[in-house]
Formats: sequence, C-alpha cells, structure tokens
Amino acid sequence: MKEKRQGEILSIISSTAVETQEQLLEELKQRGIGATQATISRDIKELHLVKEQTGKGSYRYVQSHRKNAVNVTGRLKTIFREGAVSYDYAQNLVVVKTMPGLGPAAGAALDGMDIPERVGSLAGDDTVLLILRTTESAREFCETIREMLQ
Repeated sequence: MKEKRQGEILSIISSTAVETQEQLLEELKQRGIGATQATISRDIKELHLVKEQTGKGSYRYVQSHRKNAVNVTGRLKTIFREGAVSYDYAQNLVVVKTMPGLGPAAGAALDGMDIPERVGSLAGDDTVLLILRTTESAREFCETIREMLQ
C-alpha cells in the first residue's frame, strides 16, 4: 500500500504542478488512494520531496537531488520500529511502550518526525508519552504508528 501510494505521488508530481499537501491528497483521492495529511507529510519526507519555485512565481513539489544524503530521520524511525512494543492513546495522549532502555531512543525518533499536532513528549526507560493537541490527532497518529510498524 505504501509503495503504491508513494509511486503514485511521484507520478503525480512529475505530471502535475502540485503546490500543497491538500492538492496532493485530492490528486491521490481521484486515483482511488485514500490517505491522511500525516501520512502524506511522512511520504513527502521519505521521498525527499521539496518545493521548487516555478517560473511563474509559484512553487511545486519535486524530488530533491540530495535524496542520497544521510537520512537521520530514517535511522531514527528504524530505531523506533525495532524498539516499540505497544502503543495506545487516551484523549490527546499517546503512550508508546518500548523494550527496556529504548524509551529515550524512541522519544528522539518521535521528536525527529514531522508531527504537526505535537505539543511535546516525555521519554522514560521503557515508555514515551506524546502529547498531541486533539483526540483525533492522537487517534490518527496511532494509525501512523500501526502503518510504520508493519
């Protein structure tokens, strides 16, 4: 699913001047692919998409020429995937349980992710508490974690 969605994103930006994530979501929807803003934001980072100015003064997404640069965020996500044991949310709080000693690394991974609704986070030895603005954003982020851990 992720590979198909990301392939479609690359196809879309190569044929259409996409200026916003909302526009990208709409283009995906028209092709029968549903996604959340958080998922699109993550895809943009993973695909190394950047905004480039067009000759008309507007901007559009393109794939960065620096996509082979060291990807610290990717490494942190790998640590997160390897260390996370369980997760759940209650209202606007997301609790991630990790293997003993990996809480700080998982917390650093979460801090390095683009989570627009994040207010803050706390990490202990085997637990990370992520504070989000709304219950809905906490639910969506748990879905993001589920996708990431598959």
